[in-house]
Amino acid sequence: MPLKSQKNKELLNIEKILKILPHRYPFLLVDRVLELEKGKSIVAIKNVTYNEHFFQGHFPALKVMPGVLVIEAIAQTGGILLYHSVPEPEKVLVFLSKVDNAKFRKPVVPGDQLRLEVEILKLRKKVCYIRGKAYVDGEIVAESEAIASLMNLEEMNEQE
Repeated sequence: MPLKSQKNKELLNIEKILKILPHRYPFLLVDRVLELEKGKSIVAIKNVTYNEHFFQGHFPALKVMPGVLVIEAIAQTGGILLYHSVPEPEKVLVFLSKVDNAKFRKPVVPGDQLRLEVEILKLRKKVCYIRGKAYVDGEIVAESEAIASLMNLEEMNEQE
């Protein structure tokens, strides 16, 4: 049972996130959920550390988190929100289908803490439209809109 914060919003730690998202190191990019309003919005955190694997090869002299990974962190945050917004989430796998209007405004570097804010724009049975923004110290560093496909796991297993 998730912890409750003010206004009936849920808090999720890394152990609970691992039960929701299929991602694992080095591709798990959400550390904690601070706020979650089912069917509406979510706020999560990604702590960016010097030890991240991508810093070894992405501008080694000037360590910068790849923008596509910031967008992936937004998408994973949206996946957690979807998990809490659909009936029988354990029977659904969420895939990122499309990214639109991605904008990268400032570099993300070791020591930064990404605040990931995602909202559902439209939710249908097999598709969801989301909008997300990533902040560092209150300033937007990246934003995008995305479409996620919701695949029924039973149907996927029947196709094999």
